[in-house]
Amino acid sequence: MTINWKNNFKEGKELVLATSSRSGNPNANVVISLGFFHDKLLIADCQMVTAIKNLKENPRICVIGGYFRIKGHVEIFSSGKYFEMCVQKNKEYKVRNAVVIEVKEVFDLNKVKIVN
Repeated sequence: MTINWKNNFKEGKELVLATSSRSGNPNANVVISLGFFHDKLLIADCQMVTAIKNLKENPRICVIGGYFRIKGHVEIFSSGKYFEMCVQKNKEYKVRNAVVIEVKEVFDLNKVKIVN
């Protein structure tokens, strides 16, 4: 039985989001997934000050969900459809930005291999 890796990143799942500044200073946050839209993972920035600073300098990101690691590129939106989706899905905290992740690589940490 093959597990769909996206199940580990579906809406409501806790994820570990890792960023790095341009100079290589790392940072990690625990975030809540808002799910996939147009094959891009959506995260609401409510308290990610250092992560957003890093992503503006270096848009590459690594996210862990369950035993899967994804790597990709980020776009940050402070308005528009992705931002409005974050606001609608997150009533508990004030949304500052929508973080949209285009997945470039999926790695199965359990099997130690890249997933196609």
